[in-house]
Amino acid sequence: MRRRYWVFYPLWIAICAVLLFALRNSDDPSRRHDRILSNEAAVRALTVLRQIDRPRYSGYEAVHVAFAGRGEGGRAARWVVLCDRVPHTALRDAVVVELDARDGTLLTIRKPVR
Repeated sequence: MRRRYWVFYPLWIAICAVLLFALRNSDDPSRRHDRILSNEAAVRALTVLRQIDRPRYSGYEAVHVAFAGRGEGGRAARWVVLCDRVPHTALRDAVVVELDARDGTLLTIRKPVR
C-alpha cells in the first residue's frame, strides 16, 4: 500500500504562502494599542539622552527595556530603559530613562538603583 501524502506538503506550503501574502499589512493582534513598543522606547530613550548631552551620550546604547505598570513605583504606566556606554561599564556610567508608555514622553532620567 503506497501512501500519497506527499501531495499535501506542497499544497500546505502554497496555502501558507498565500496567507502570508494576504495578511502582510494587517494589524498584529498581540500588540497593545495603548502603548508604544519596547524597541520604540529604546530608540526614544537614546534620542532624549543625545538631545540633552550629545558628546556625553554618543557612545551609549539601550541595554534593557522593561514595562512598569501603574502602581509599580510610579503613578503612570511607563517604559524603563537602561542605557550604558559601549563597552559596557557594569552600571558605573549607566543611566535609566523612564518614558511614558502611551506616547514616549520623558518622565525622568536617573542613575540605576543597585
